[in-house]
Amino acid sequence: MDQSLLASVLTFAAYFVVMVGIGLWVYKRTVSLSDFVLGGRRLNSWVAGLSANASDFSGWLLLGLPGAIYLSGLGEAWIAVGLALGFAGSWILIAGRLRVYTERATDARSGGESDSLTLSSYLENRFGDRTGLLRGVSALLILAFYLFYVASGLVAMGGLFEQVFGLSSAVAIVAGVSIVVLYTFLGGFLAVSYTDVVQAVMMWIALLVVPIVAIVAITGDAERGTGGLSSVLGGFQGQGALDTGAVLAPVVVISGLAWGIGYLGQPHILARFMGIRSVGDVPRAGAVSVAWAVSAMTLAVVMGFAGVAYFGFDSELDNAENVFPSLIQALMNPWVAGLLLAAILAAVMSTADSQLLVASSALTEDGYRAFLKRDASPLTLVWVSRLAVVAVAVAAAGIALSGNNTVMDLVGYAWAGFGAGFGPVILLSLYWKRMTWTGALAGMVGGGATAVIWDVLDEKVLETGLYAMVPAVVVSVAAIFVFNGLAKATDGMAEDFDRVDAEYRGAKQRAGSA
Repeated sequence: MDQSLLASVLTFAAYFVVMVGIGLWVYKRTVSLSDFVLGGRRLNSWVAGLSANASDFSGWLLLGLPGAIYLSGLGEAWIAVGLALGFAGSWILIAGRLRVYTERATDARSGGESDSLTLSSYLENRFGDRTGLLRGVSALLILAFYLFYVASGLVAMGGLFEQVFGLSSAVAIVAGVSIVVLYTFLGGFLAVSYTDVVQAVMMWIALLVVPIVAIVAITGDAERGTGGLSSVLGGFQGQGALDTGAVLAPVVVISGLAWGIGYLGQPHILARFMGIRSVGDVPRAGAVSVAWAVSAMTLAVVMGFAGVAYFGFDSELDNAENVFPSLIQALMNPWVAGLLLAAILAAVMSTADSQLLVASSALTEDGYRAFLKRDASPLTLVWVSRLAVVAVAVAAAGIALSGNNTVMDLVGYAWAGFGAGFGPVILLSLYWKRMTWTGALAGMVGGGATAVIWDVLDEKVLETGLYAMVPAVVVSVAAIFVFNGLAKATDGMAEDFDRVDAEYRGAKQRAGSA
């Protein structure tokens, strides 16, 4: 075994031990479904902020975005701009209100028996829906789209293991998902959140170090195959990737910025808002989270250009999404490379674990408990959730092993589904007092269905190149307003809304004066 491979093996092994150790550490603290799903709502601002980042910026950040820049140029950076705006907007518009509403809405109607632990239960309680349709349909959407989202992480994981260790994708996917399932199974939300903090730090350091080393290497050797940075810029210009008309084309700009809307409806990110300790912790958590996100995405874009400058346009890279690990292996000391490659694995795992947890919560809280056994004991619900984690992981692994979809394609598909299916519904539910359950249901179904249908329709017929998020959000908002009048907002719902709004404003004022 050569030194590079030995370094990678030992580094990965140490990383796995730390992740599983965290799961074991919080195992005994997980005694109820609230603990397993939301960590008892006791995340501080730093953990909540960094966990939101790590649970979102997965293999897409370290593999998908640099690969897209490497392959297509600056136009892909509009996605990063849209995500930065959307991420900041979600912390400002949604985090505090959702934190209060998910804890208080149920209390007013059920005598304080429990709060809303999932988005599906929140929607049912917010709109006083007694048909079970909101809860059931939203849970099905969550499960369906998360299968593709988790699969994207497993595809990235398989590619990393294959490149570093020479393992087949199938073996890599099975090995990687086993580790993720193990610590998620043990510790639930707290284990996922604490490991996210470690993973967020590793990801950011890797994004900072590798582009700097690459730029130093490039500027010190201007006669590389690309002929130096000036040749790179000329090559991009020749491809049209730096052409102003191409970069500023309306479809490119609108599609890229539309990715930001997705933040309003991603259940694994909204779970961090629901699990934060108090409304007073939201501003600091948001500042930490947005600062990390903006700097990390900027560095990822630089990474893509550094890859072009180092490898050139006619490089031997089989897959553009491997530009980051390829730079690491080409530039770094074997032991340092092992640490940095572990950071990429951290990115993949940090999203896969969060998504598995939310999907298992949908099966347990919105399926088993809501429709099968309402009086299940807390410990029974924890174990049902653990078994659900395993079931979702197995199904997602099946999708990952079935095709050759890229990380970017799978993420884009799921992101649009969640963003359009839940984003407008969640946002309006927090600000529109007279919104009803029929409007919410129509928005979810219309937005989610359009996100699925648009890709096929656009590819086969329309050929606009427009990201599915755009038409899907338009359909969702229109459906909410068109069908909202089929039900009536009750006085009790309005009173709940006013009470929650007053509590949120009061908590915000107290936090500001503290």
